[in-house]
Parts: sequence; C-alpha cells; structure tokens
Amino acid sequence: MNNINLKKIAREVLDLEIQALKKLKTSINISFDQAVNAIVKCQSKIILCGVGKSFLIASKISATLSSVGCPSFSLAASDCAHGDLGSISKKDILVLISNSGETQELKPVIQYANRNKITLIGIVSKKNSVLYKAADIKIFIPEVKEAGLGIVPTSSTTESLAIGDCLAVAALKKKGFNKKNFKALHPKGSLGAQLKTAEDLMITKKGIPFINENSDMKNALNVMTKKKLGVLIAINKNRFTTGIITDGQIRRSSQKNNNLKKLIVKNVMTRNPISIEKDTLASKSLSIMSEKKITSLCVHKNGKKKITIGLLHLHALLKANIQ
Repeated sequence: MNNINLKKIAREVLDLEIQALKKLKTSINISFDQAVNAIVKCQSKIILCGVGKSFLIASKISATLSSVGCPSFSLAASDCAHGDLGSISKKDILVLISNSGETQELKPVIQYANRNKITLIGIVSKKNSVLYKAADIKIFIPEVKEAGLGIVPTSSTTESLAIGDCLAVAALKKKGFNKKNFKALHPKGSLGAQLKTAEDLMITKKGIPFINENSDMKNALNVMTKKKLGVLIAINKNRFTTGIITDGQIRRSSQKNNNLKKLIVKNVMTRNPISIEKDTLASKSLSIMSEKKITSLCVHKNGKKKITIGLLHLHALLKANIQ
C-alpha cells in the first residue's frame, strides 16, 4: 500500500476530467443559447436546485450568477417537499441539476414547475430520464467515466460545474455586464481591491495641492507644508496643469540655491507631469509609479491631461492593499 504512486493517481484523475470537459465542449448546442437567453431575460430570480453533490454545485453556480448581475439562490430538492417550493414563483427560472435525471427528490419539484408553467432548465446526462423529458430547455451533459472505482462523482460533477460557469459568463456578456458593474457587487476583499480605480483612491477638489506656476517658492513651501502630501501641482492662469514639484526636488534645489524661497515655481518644477485617466486600475497605477520611480500621479478624465481632477498618492495605494 505504501508503494502507491499518488502523483500518478492525480494525473489519471485529471486526464479523466479533461476528457469529460472535451466531451462537454462538443455537446454545446442551441439549447445552451436558449438557456442563456432565458436567464438574461428573467425578470425575477434564477433558482438552482439539486440533491447531494448536485445541490453543492447548484449553490456554486447560483453564487456565480448573482455575482454577475443575475439574482439567484439555490434550493436543496429534499427541502422542497417540506415547504421550500413556496420559494419558487411563476416568473422565476428553475434550473435542476441531476446526473441521472431520475432522483426521487426532484420529481415533486419537476411536477410543481410543470403545473405552474415555470420555465425549467434541466442539466442532465440521460435523455430517457424524467428530468430531460420534462425540461423546457434541455442541457445535455455527456456520460463520462468517473475517477475512483468508476462510480465516485468526479468527472460528471466537473462537467456540471463547468457548464454553470459557461452559463454565467455567457449571461454576463449578453447583459453587457462590465468590470464597473462587477466592482459594485464586490466592494470588499481581494476582488474589490483588484477592481479599484484611480478615481476610487485619488485626492479630489480642495485636497489637491495646487500652486500657481508664477508663485515664489516661499508660498509653495507653505502650501506643501499645509497639505502634507510632499508634492505640489503647478497650474497656470487658466488652471491648466503645467508641472509638479516633489519634496525630493525641493531638497535637491535647496542644495544648489541658497535663496530657494525666492525662486519661481516654474523654474523648479518638472514640466508635463505623468497623468492617468480616472478609470485606470489602481494596480496599473502602482505599476506606473514603480516603473517611473515616482510616488504621485495626476488624474484626468476624458483625455484632458491638462486638467487635473485628482491626485493619486502611493500611500493611498498601499493603504488599500493594492499589489
């Protein structure tokens, strides 16, 4: 027993599941289009239901659908016969998942859906089953060889999970659901951090340390001290951004000039500072800072780089755990 090659077993399981996914890929047909269209057009909820492992898969698919703007929840078929059928309304879409399509607990749910003319999508691998025959939209899952004694649900459950992902992503694209929509549903955690933009983290309006390019450095230093950001954004009389001054530049200039405070801002600043669109991902902004070896970026909108609407500082990115 100790001589079993465990890595070999893992590869064999993966081979079987890869083969299952290949079979699933070739089985995609017009029924898939019908299922996606029904999900997208649904004015109520998408309800996924199954028994045992199929219920766990239903829960995962339901969570994915909800995360991409298709309100959804899952039901255990065994609970439906004890009152949970009341959770299903006539405007809902009901998705039943069953490898055999003959599971006893599903039959009352199928009858309820048919009796109340609730759109029923069946995800099933047997065409002669009760579920396949009763479903309004039939998504066929090819029968495959299971790993582990040939009976442990592995390859078939991989197929069910995969078709759920296909439905969710296709619905996402059909609805025109974008990263901004996704971010609204994922405000916290690592996903939320990945989707934050410059606009989410930038300093705005009165917080931006503006200084007129014709001001003297004495005034500029007072503004920098007051704002406590270690940077100034120089503007001209039209309030167009013309340059940037950092505390590092000031230190270097003070070493070269004994009368730094008498110098004019435009003679000290770096002209044409780097500016990014407000919709730039925060992670991309951090990459730019790292590449350019800077700690601040001007932020603009609609391609108008000369009009600074925000200032993105490295500290804000680090505080938000942007990587």
